[in-house]
Formats: sequence, structure tokens, C-alpha cells
Amino acid sequence: MASSIEAARAKVAEQVKVDLLAETQDLDNEKAAAEIARSFISDTITAPTKEMYVYAVRASLGDDVYHEPCTKALEAHMAKLTGKEAAMFVPSGTMSNQLALRTHLKQPPYAVLCDHRAHINRYEAGGTAFHSGAHLNCVIPANGHHLTVDDVRENVVLGSDIHSAPTEVIALENTLNGTIIPQEDVVAISKFAHQNGIKTHLDGARIWHVAAETGTSLQELLEPFDSVSMCFSKGLGAPIGSCLVGTKEFIVRARWLRKLFGGGMRQTGFMAASAAYALTHHFPLLPAVHQLTRKLEDGLKEIGCDITSGAETCMVFYDPSPVGVTYAEIAERASKLPVPLKVGGSRLVVHIQTSPTAIEDFLAIVRELAEQKRQAGFVAPERKVSANGNIPKDIYVRSGVDARA
Repeated sequence: MASSIEAARAKVAEQVKVDLLAETQDLDNEKAAAEIARSFISDTITAPTKEMYVYAVRASLGDDVYHEPCTKALEAHMAKLTGKEAAMFVPSGTMSNQLALRTHLKQPPYAVLCDHRAHINRYEAGGTAFHSGAHLNCVIPANGHHLTVDDVRENVVLGSDIHSAPTEVIALENTLNGTIIPQEDVVAISKFAHQNGIKTHLDGARIWHVAAETGTSLQELLEPFDSVSMCFSKGLGAPIGSCLVGTKEFIVRARWLRKLFGGGMRQTGFMAASAAYALTHHFPLLPAVHQLTRKLEDGLKEIGCDITSGAETCMVFYDPSPVGVTYAEIAERASKLPVPLKVGGSRLVVHIQTSPTAIEDFLAIVRELAEQKRQAGFVAPERKVSANGNIPKDIYVRSGVDARA
């Protein structure tokens, strides 16, 4: 009998076994790293470095629902860094944003005012409506760049008119599509909000870029906000994770809601350690990223492309139609290089693992296609340039595939 049970157990164990690693895994990883260096799709594609892994595997082994030392240390650092009372580590920026809104929003009816291009509006699967039952009041900035206090005054819902959902939260995003909101406008919006009993939240997924570009401390940048979501897996290149910061009372409730959302995690030490490594070693790389992005923009301008949103940090949006070229033609030519480039539509994202050679190769493709069109008789149409030097177009009307995260 015992032998038959052991045999059955051995059979089940054999069925359970799985090996995910390919025989060529090390070579595959090297190939993937090379592909990442030549992709302009997003900064989410960055891969953990060997040095980051070495640091991460030494992390503590606690359970974060109970007590995880490295994660608690990261949260304490983030609170101190941002000048907030408390912080909470979460799996993703989307969860961090949605937890913040759900924590702020207590009793409907209520609304959240945001830029029409905001991540919480376009790229979080309707989470604000689903999780919080909140209306999103999406505003188009009058200046075409960022929301100002005048935009907010024009669109905020105050008072007791029963026909409208009152504004309970104003949510900003910095950077938004790689652009920086001037701090004076942030302060003005926050002052207006708090004078009217409205909470302020920042989707600061890429706030690191603002700090790196302007030399402004995180504490100063985030002081106007009641809560902030900050991502480790975009510009900083960690494999996973975001942090939500706010008051102690706010984070206590948000932690409860994190459990409700299914976001309570267990051995998160290696994740926290990866984030810590990224903060220490990758944040200083961001100014070079911005320099490469500006080089990309300058090259596109020199060729004759329109810039629809300039390279303030790590992104540039462009339109090649003035030189007779389409996004599809660029993508096809890029895919056929001896060492291919990966591009989508009008958005180009530069990250800490982008190769400078990739910039040169991309510009060479656009330049070559533009010259071929010119030789075939294409004549560029007259262009209208806005006061800020960019072309006044809706950068969300695109050809090709753009990753928005």
C-alpha cells in the first residue's frame, strides 16, 4: 500500500514539474537586452541589469502583509524623500493611482478633474469608474501644454447644484507625455483646490525626470499634493513596483484598500531592493536620456519633420508627413535593418538603456526616406508653427501602434 502511494505521489510530482528556461536562455537574454537598446516603444521595456539582480537577491525574506524589512525600509525612505508622512509599496502605477483616488473619495456623488490626456483617463481601463464610481471631468488645456489654475476654475464643479458631480479630487500628471508642468502652475492649482476643500493627487510615474531635469528636490515638487504615485519600473528601470505617499491616516486606509484590491504581496524584499538599486544607480542617468531625446528632436527638425510635442524629458512626438513619409514606411524600414529598430507611431521614447547608435540609425532611416520622396517629386506643404515652436496638432491622432504606458 505504502509503495503504491509513493508511486502515485512521484507520478503527480513528475506532472507538476516545469522548466521555464530555454537551453539558450543566457543567449536569449543577451539578445533581448540588445533589442531593448534599439526600441523606442516605451521606457517600461527596460530590463534589470546583472548588478541589480546581484543586489536584489541579498534582500530580506519577510512577508509584506505582515512585516518585510527591506520593503519597510524603502517605504520609510520614500516618505522622507518626498516630505510625506508615510508610503506604501504597490505592484503598479495604475494600482497606485486607483488606490489613491479610492482612498480620497468617500461618499458619492463625486468627480475627479484631470487633463484629458491623463493616464487615469486613457490608460487605466476605466478604473476610476469601476473602483470608485467616480465621474472624470477631463479638461483640454487652453495653452495646449498643461493645465493651469484658469483651466481648473473654468471646469471645477463647486456648490450644491444637483445636476453635476462635485469635484472632490484634482489629479495632475507630471511628466505628461514627457512634458513638465511648471511648478508655479502646480502650486496655484493646489492652492485653489485646498481653498475649496478639494484634494490633490499627482500621477508622478515619471516625476523622476522632472527632478533630474530641473534640479528641484522631490520634496519641493510634491509638497502641493495630498497624495502622489511614483513608479520605479518606467524611467528608473526597476522590474516592478510603484510607491504611494501621503499622510499616515491616508496610507493606513490605502493599505486596507490595497488588500481589498488584491495587491497585498508576500516576499517583496527583492522588489524593494531592485527599486532601491534603481534610485541609487539609475536616477543619475536621466539627464543623459534627456540629452539623447533632444538630439533625436533636433535631427527630426533638421530633416523637416514636424514636432508635435517637444523633447522636454524622455519623449518626443513627431509627424513625418511634411517630408512625404509615413509612420508605416519608417517602421518597415526600421524592421529590415541588419540590427532592427522597433518603433510605433508618432511617440518616440528614450530610456536609460537606449543605445546612441539607435538614435543615429533611426534618423538615418527618416533622412533616407525623405530624400527618396524628394527625388520622386514630393513638395512639402506650407506649415503653421505655434508660439512654442511646435506644430499645433492633436498628438493622439496617429498612424502606427503607440504604447501609451
